[in-house]
Amino acid sequence: MTDNVTNAAGSTVAERLAGIVTALTRLRPEDLPVRMRTWDGGVTGPADPDGTLPVLVVNSPTALTRLLWSPGELGLAQAYVTGEIDAEAGPGAGDGDALAEGFARLAAVARRPGVRLRLSPRAIVAALRAAGDLGVVGLPPHPPASQISLRGRLHTRRRDRSVIAHHYDLSTDFYAQILDDTMSYSSAYFGAAGTDGTGEGARSTAGTDGTPGVLEAAQRAKLDLICRKLRLGPGQHLLDIGCGWGATAIHAATEYGVRVTAVTISTEQHRYVTGLVAERGLEDRISILLQDYRDITGQFDAVSSIEMGQHVGEKNYPSFLRVLRDSVRPGGRVLVQQMSRRGRHPGGGQFIEAFIAPDMTMRPLGETVELIERRGLEVLGVQGMREDYARTVDHWIARFLAHRERIIELVGEEVFRVWHLYLIGGGMAFREGRMGVDQILAVRQVGASAADRENV
Repeated sequence: MTDNVTNAAGSTVAERLAGIVTALTRLRPEDLPVRMRTWDGGVTGPADPDGTLPVLVVNSPTALTRLLWSPGELGLAQAYVTGEIDAEAGPGAGDGDALAEGFARLAAVARRPGVRLRLSPRAIVAALRAAGDLGVVGLPPHPPASQISLRGRLHTRRRDRSVIAHHYDLSTDFYAQILDDTMSYSSAYFGAAGTDGTGEGARSTAGTDGTPGVLEAAQRAKLDLICRKLRLGPGQHLLDIGCGWGATAIHAATEYGVRVTAVTISTEQHRYVTGLVAERGLEDRISILLQDYRDITGQFDAVSSIEMGQHVGEKNYPSFLRVLRDSVRPGGRVLVQQMSRRGRHPGGGQFIEAFIAPDMTMRPLGETVELIERRGLEVLGVQGMREDYARTVDHWIARFLAHRERIIELVGEEVFRVWHLYLIGGGMAFREGRMGVDQILAVRQVGASAADRENV
């Protein structure tokens, strides 16, 4: 097989692109898991007599210009969110999600032995020559409006507020289209009915997939799991760091009779939770602070932080753990639910860092456990919830697609496309084990008793 794209190229744009793909990957058009249609009407790819294969649609030559300047994940993401490329279901594919199906098929091909990007000098020169023939060589296109632009040093208070505002302050109504009634934006718990994995009975169970209210039941099961692990009860005072839309705070106050101080730096979340607390008459039990975690003072009977730890950054993580330790009384428990990632790729990838959650840091679970213990907290137990998160995201995607028109009305087509890509990619990362999420229970106590360990 030759590296010369001209020899492999045909008369249509689609055929020429197929030649570029072949030169760079050794994959022939018939080896691809999707068909491709380009702006000139040309089509290429494997035979598909039943019309079941997804179709990658290249709507504009600008998509190719982007890929010349940003080859790989970022360029593809930019082209997708702007509509320069799209995914369509084949005419015989039914009502499935073409983007998700295309993702899954492309990922399967990428994992085949011997399939990789071959950037030999001859292949690169041939690809650039073909790009010139197609007229797509030019100045870099402007980034999409939905792509975040940040200034300043990592994890200053000002920059952290900007990052959180970009992601969490879209609008509460937007998130309500995706999340369950508890407004929990974290992994649910789909444990077996009657158990939470700690040997104690669950107050609420997850039910069966497809049953109305399954996601909400699983989220309430997660909230119960948190409260029981922390051994919450009347008269206690819980600190919830990174409180989101108040799910943990509301549940702990109403179901376990504790007082709660909840902290967020999101103005939209602070506004929403303040209103919800007033609406439910819980002002005497729940205090909502618009405050950076670094400014927390006082001691509490227990501390929770649900999927906030990955946002504080590698350099600031020891300071974050010091706040957790100093904020809980001796003998008090701390529960951290946090994302993890194997290997040395701490961020979420180019797309996530440009559009969703810049400055995020994930590390292997073992490293987080070691860091927690170094800061004077004894780890009592760890519960992996990666499979639960994959199921949670599946529910979010179903709700997201069901409310497509309303979401586009709220945030526009481009942001809809950003989130479609984000949810599908996130679900795949959890299913394939590239990302995880874990509940880590610790105690501020030099020597935990045997009973402590038995009840984890």
